[in-house]
Amino acid sequence: MTLLSSRPPRPVEPGLLSRALEVAGRLANDATDVITATAGRGAHPSTLDSPFDWVTDTDRILERHTRRVLTAEFPGIPVVGHEFGADHGADVAEYRWVVDSVDGTANYVAGVPWCAYSLALVDAAGPVVGVVADPYRAQIYAAARGRGARANGKPVKLQDRCVTAGALVCTEFARRGPWPGMGGFIERAAAAHAGVRVLGSAALSIAQVALGHAAAAVLHSYHEWDVAGSVAMAIEAGAVVLDRHGEDTALPTDGLLVAAPGVADEVLGWWQETAG
Repeated sequence: MTLLSSRPPRPVEPGLLSRALEVAGRLANDATDVITATAGRGAHPSTLDSPFDWVTDTDRILERHTRRVLTAEFPGIPVVGHEFGADHGADVAEYRWVVDSVDGTANYVAGVPWCAYSLALVDAAGPVVGVVADPYRAQIYAAARGRGARANGKPVKLQDRCVTAGALVCTEFARRGPWPGMGGFIERAAAAHAGVRVLGSAALSIAQVALGHAAAAVLHSYHEWDVAGSVAMAIEAGAVVLDRHGEDTALPTDGLLVAAPGVADEVLGWWQETAG
């Protein structure tokens, strides 16, 4: 049986936690207003390596706004973003901010109501503070190390489950399409009477586990800025966070499994069996 995280919590100065939560929440509210006002209406995407690897004016505008605010409020803490990369020294700094201004941009461009703004303060032990805006559901998810997780200010605590039958498991495509073994993983879940959903936002996939809507989320690959905010929420809500080898790591470099503790081993087994 997989246990809840054994990582000792790394202490963070309480004033920093409080300020980071307040500023991140304010930025998430700003992002909600922008995304809901512009989604599917006049976005101008440009393609990168994949025709669905979108970049829009909204992505850039929101990241610039986020960077301006964070630089003013937290001078000396570098920012790493999807659109504009990493500030100098981010790889060695004690803390860094990581932001994805629109996670699920293809959905945003199409007007599909499933995308998010994700922002997290991260240290060597993982997410310190995480905030995810779910604009279409008018929800702000927030968490801080040792302070729990909240959805629109209401505490969120994961109710464990012991079976996957009847449950949903979220995953996402890799950059260029289905990840190796993805078809087998879906078949393995179906054999256990679980449903797999691919909805187009890594941040919201993980958030569904923290909220109790899904039993697990499996990401074969990801960027830190996609998931750090929702991983903070999942950890504080009581979810298990593992890499593909079953190692307990807050932001693993080799794939990511976020799950209710009682089903983590089972879903990990599907992943390992089918992905080789």
